Amino acid sequence: MIQVDKEESTETIKESVAYLEHRGFENIKADIEGYETPKSYNKKGSDISITPDIVAERAGVKHYFEVSLKSQQPTLLKSKWRFLDVLSRMRNERFKIITRRGHYKFTNEMLADLNLQKNLIKL
Repeated sequence: MIQVDKEESTETIKESVAYLEHRGFENIKADIEGYETPKSYNKKGSDISITPDIVAERAGVKHYFEVSLKSQQPTLLKSKWRFLDVLSRMRNERFKIITRRGHYKFTNEMLADLNLQKNLIKL
C-alpha cells in the first residue's frame, strides 16, 4: 500500500506478519513500528519512494509482500506493484499480494489492469 493509506492499516500488516511467521518465513522486515524497515527504492528525478510492506525469506528465497486494501490513489499503487513485480522477476525472487475480505474485488481489478496473474493470500 502507499504511504497515505499506511496509517490506517497497521493492524492488517501486523496480522500479515503473524501469518507469515506461522508459515515459516524468517528475517521478516515490515514497514510498521517494532520491525526493521525494508529497503526503500527512490525514483530518480522525483521525491517518490517505494517501500515494500513486508519482506521475508523462506528457503533462501526473498519474498516481497504487499497488503492490498482499497486505496484513494490506485495509480500510485499500480506503479508500486509493477515495480515490485519487475524487481522480483529480475532477481529471481517472489512477489505476493495479501488481501482481506471486502477488498478482493478491488485487488482483482487492479491485477487485471496490470495484466498480473497472482494468487492472492486471503486473510
